[in-house]
Amino acid sequence: MTKILAMFPGQGSQHVGMGKDLVEHFPASKQVFEEASDSTKIDILKLCHDGPESELMLTANTQPCILTVSVAIWRVLKAETDIKPIAFAGHSLGEFSALVASEKLDFSRACFLVRKRGEAMQEAVPAGIGGMAAILNLDAEILENLCEDISSSEQSVQIANYNSKQQLVVAGHQTAIEQLCTKLSADKVRYVQLPVSAPFHSSLMGKAREAMTPLLEETVINKNQHKIIANLTGASIAEDYDYSYLTKQIDHPVLWTQTMACSQELGCDSYIETGPGKVLFGLARRAVPKGTRLHTTVDIKKTISDLNS
Repeated sequence: MTKILAMFPGQGSQHVGMGKDLVEHFPASKQVFEEASDSTKIDILKLCHDGPESELMLTANTQPCILTVSVAIWRVLKAETDIKPIAFAGHSLGEFSALVASEKLDFSRACFLVRKRGEAMQEAVPAGIGGMAAILNLDAEILENLCEDISSSEQSVQIANYNSKQQLVVAGHQTAIEQLCTKLSADKVRYVQLPVSAPFHSSLMGKAREAMTPLLEETVINKNQHKIIANLTGASIAEDYDYSYLTKQIDHPVLWTQTMACSQELGCDSYIETGPGKVLFGLARRAVPKGTRLHTTVDIKKTISDLNS
């Protein structure tokens, strides 16, 4: 029996036109967009399909849009195949999609929450103060030590995403990011400063966590046997999953490398990225053994055919 991990992408996978083919081929999926629009009070379908890109790229819009497309794709997969993952995982924002897919979180509530989450994360740090950078092919412990050396009471930088052994992402004060990148450049370590508007998953997100805590505290998380591999711990949780994993996630790093390791411990031999793009597909390809089945939903008809074969 195939053991599937359903993976849901986070911010960065958005693009104008996402979900358009899905609605054209599976008209019933339009209901998901309508439900999201009712919850967020913005036109999710128009933003996803037509943009403009400048509006779609705003964090408070990006997050509910990616969630909506991911859930719409998931519902089509459920209707058209007999997919039954043994575990669910989502990268950052994607954890909300994973919770909806695993029936732990109501979709309308998730849309409301991620809209508020995006607003809170954007407002937590003034524009120009924070930043993020992707660091390539550097040992995590070495980077952790470099970040610790640069950080002080006035500025800080820390690893925000443990994406893979080949890619780490740091976040913090822009001054600290620049100081780190200067050091990396001198050591001939490759890096890319990211075009993001806030230092996500760093200690600078404390205000966003405070703003979201009351909303998450009053959110119903259904207890069931479906396993979620949480960003916060990189470990699988079933009935014990609660709102605290979502609050702490905001200002703690995403442990995706550990998530992939956990999926292997669970025996996963098939992975499907359910959402726009194929970022997680690329990360999984570097983390799992050769011969593992990897799917994206970029071509939804092909994905359905592959899953039914």
